Amino acid sequence: MTETVKLKSPIDGSIYAERPIATDQAINAAVERAKAAQADWVRIPSAERGKYMLAMLEALVAMNDEIVPEIAWQMGRPTRYGGEFGGVKERVTYMVEIAEQALKPMMASNPKEGFRRYVKKEPLGVVMVIAPWNYPYLTAVNTIVPALMAGNTVILKHAAQTLLVGERFAQAFEKVGLPKGVFQNIVMNHAQTERLLGSGKIDHVNFTGSVAGGRAIEKAAAGTFMSLGLELGGKDPAYVLPDAKLDFAIANLVDGAFFNSGQCCCGIERVYVHEKVYDDFVDGFVSLTKEYVVGNPLDQATTMGPMAQARFADLIREQKAEALRKGATAHINMKVAEDRAGSPYIPPEVLTGVDHQMSVMREESFGPIVGIMKVRDDEEAIALMNDSPYGLTASLWTGDADRAASLGDRIETGTVFMNRCDYLDPALVWTGVKDTGRGAALSPIGYDNLTRPKSYHLREAI
Repeated sequence: MTETVKLKSPIDGSIYAERPIATDQAINAAVERAKAAQADWVRIPSAERGKYMLAMLEALVAMNDEIVPEIAWQMGRPTRYGGEFGGVKERVTYMVEIAEQALKPMMASNPKEGFRRYVKKEPLGVVMVIAPWNYPYLTAVNTIVPALMAGNTVILKHAAQTLLVGERFAQAFEKVGLPKGVFQNIVMNHAQTERLLGSGKIDHVNFTGSVAGGRAIEKAAAGTFMSLGLELGGKDPAYVLPDAKLDFAIANLVDGAFFNSGQCCCGIERVYVHEKVYDDFVDGFVSLTKEYVVGNPLDQATTMGPMAQARFADLIREQKAEALRKGATAHINMKVAEDRAGSPYIPPEVLTGVDHQMSVMREESFGPIVGIMKVRDDEEAIALMNDSPYGLTASLWTGDADRAASLGDRIETGTVFMNRCDYLDPALVWTGVKDTGRGAALSPIGYDNLTRPKSYHLREAI
């Protein structure tokens, strides 16, 4: 009997899609195709590779009317938000635009007469992308496009929860005539993925997901010497300083905490507010949060759909219950008919009276709950922001850029925001510290992680 992957929709619990898992023979054949195709793909000039990427982008955008409800059925994001292709376009076009400069050889800084000395950036070979469900297009293109631009070939294994996204990428690349074997979408189970990573046939893997998943990837790849890009857990903090423009900070932090039902890699999960503005901030934050409408994501009135799976929502329920037992106060307590144990539908929640003895302030929530703490000064805020095993982004809300930069130097994080959150700028490297992972994506540095240096020391005169 053929093993399949079943995609259970969070909307109504129905099986929205089902696909057979590839056989081991099919997986091996795909890897061989990728290796063979890479030898020809690398000889195509980067400008020509860029044309394929931009044409692929156009093909994806042309599918958007079908893709938006498809995403809602797969992982629950409301259709009113219109999909991900604004960000996808920004990232794809930027990485194509900088490719030639980012990939050009580096000349030796001390010229020597009679010698030509430089370092080329060679593609790694076959790159595997293991993509997550929360932003299934945005996260995937972070690696797919620069990997292909650098002359690698790509094998995509998308999350089971967003099974159809990999097929959409494959359709787009096929439509624009990408050479066979350069990009392949494969449905695999965990055991097959681990075996493939341990086979030595993959040259680089990029994984976005849980810390446990990242450890499993490292273990599977041990001894192969392949390179890894891992974006794992997060517990991103915000600090609201006394000079912050409160209305602006409140509007952006509410959105940063609850957009996509809080299922954002760099979403706001904890907020520290200076005591001088704490009461006003909490009042405004609670008031705005109460405006959310939880329901069927296909309904245009819905601003918060279900979480992708019921077990994710149950974790939020557990974190809230634990916090309340330890003395926290819940401010929203919104009544939603479907909100019960075992249901993916859950309303947003704002907690005060929280501390770092509660899991909601320490462990990744990845859902629509946020704790707000009062702090006396910058020192207390920085200590609390750094009191975490994770470090992806941190945001500071102030009118003083110099102060933000100075504080940012002391925060253990991959990105420091000022008056912004939950955003990824493709011109800046996307990376994390501590248990958030290793490696880097986007920006010119992202190309360095998808290539290897090769030195040329040529004596011209003998």
